[in-house]
Amino acid sequence: MELCSIASGSSGNCICVGTQGSHLLVDAGISGKRIETGLNSVGLTTKEMKAILVTHEHIDHIAGLGVLARRYGLPIYGTLGTLEAVKAVKSVGRIDDELLHPIQPEHDFQIGDLTVHPISISHDAADPVAYIMKTDSKKIGVITDLGKYDEKIIESLQGIDLLLLEANHDVRMLQTGSYPYPLKQRILGDRGHLSNVLSGQLLGRVLHDRFGAVILGHLSQENNLAELAYETVRLEVSMGENPYKGDDFPIYVAKRGEASQMYCA
Repeated sequence: MELCSIASGSSGNCICVGTQGSHLLVDAGISGKRIETGLNSVGLTTKEMKAILVTHEHIDHIAGLGVLARRYGLPIYGTLGTLEAVKAVKSVGRIDDELLHPIQPEHDFQIGDLTVHPISISHDAADPVAYIMKTDSKKIGVITDLGKYDEKIIESLQGIDLLLLEANHDVRMLQTGSYPYPLKQRILGDRGHLSNVLSGQLLGRVLHDRFGAVILGHLSQENNLAELAYETVRLEVSMGENPYKGDDFPIYVAKRGEASQMYCA
């Protein structure tokens, strides 16, 4: 299995996950042109995608969704609450109902040779989910936009081989930054975003001897730095109650406006 971050951050998100036989997009929060350019950089094209999985309806996750649906006829999967909310976003435009496929959290579904497991997350959206993609032997997770994590999420991530994990903000940068107080409280709340510290603590709960790599994603442009996210997560793993250190496995940081390499599990 493999994963490429086309874009990851508060200004737009799009992740490609797949196997040699099937590739799909998790979210389409940037322009169709940028998605195509990012996919081309790793030898893929948009028309090769089997589907788009939508985590939730915020514009940084669906900005390019309507264009891709109309241009390529790509099936779109999301919870019923999310799909209804997407249809109410005027900037997305009309999407043919036949392309919309409602899913239920905790219920697996199949796309090509990928088994997709959606998990409920805590975020201020209609009915948001994160996604785990599996084959018979490998397991990749795309886990962003959650204000907190619980034992169910930890259980779902057991045995994960490759993980794109939110490390949205540094708490001190957020608290002392220019955001208005209500926005700061939203981000810090249980329906907001994971801080660097919480990201490292969650990672420490799911590591195992065959773990491949983590890609830190959805970094805030105003309230985080790539180096800070990396060092904080690494330190939290090393200091945590687990047998691992932050240097025992690769830690990467996804860029906001540039596609990553293709990471393989």
